[in-house]
Amino acid sequence: MERTTIDLWVGIFVALGVAALLGLAMKVGNLTTNNIGETYTVTANFENIGGLKPRAPVKSAGVVVGRVADITFDSATYEAVVSLTLDKRYPFPKDTFANIYTAGLLGEQYIGLEAGGDEVNLASGDKILQTQDAVVLEKMISQFLYSKASESSDDKSDATESTKSNDDTLGASPLDNIGKPATTE
Repeated sequence: MERTTIDLWVGIFVALGVAALLGLAMKVGNLTTNNIGETYTVTANFENIGGLKPRAPVKSAGVVVGRVADITFDSATYEAVVSLTLDKRYPFPKDTFANIYTAGLLGEQYIGLEAGGDEVNLASGDKILQTQDAVVLEKMISQFLYSKASESSDDKSDATESTKSNDDTLGASPLDNIGKPATTE
């Protein structure tokens, strides 16, 4: 009887653990929240969206004001077209700026909206014209390494040129002849 009681409790704790993991996975995947209320859809074009995914949050001042509805590729402009569903409670001016940011340790990407000063607000079907692409870490690192490599090759060529010009100006150093066979004229 005691063995069956222990097995029952172990089963209950395992079931609770699986339920907790499932809830955590849904929270990380943005599957637990739903948009309540009316929304309007706007689009924004980006040259590089990084790891942005549908259902990613759209935030303004840290507040979730919408979700990424769809991501498509425009073969005419070679850009990603991101459709955003925004809550109607939050109107944004036509000159709103859309940025792709990275948040958290897992690198979740989201769109941040920065409101402009236009008096006319975005309506359903409008396009956000001012966008900033996602920062791709690999691209930044390669640019940094490339610039450092070009700086070091410039430094080496500058040092070689300055040594040659010093030799020409001051004459050769007597120490340069150490170890060379003596020549007679």
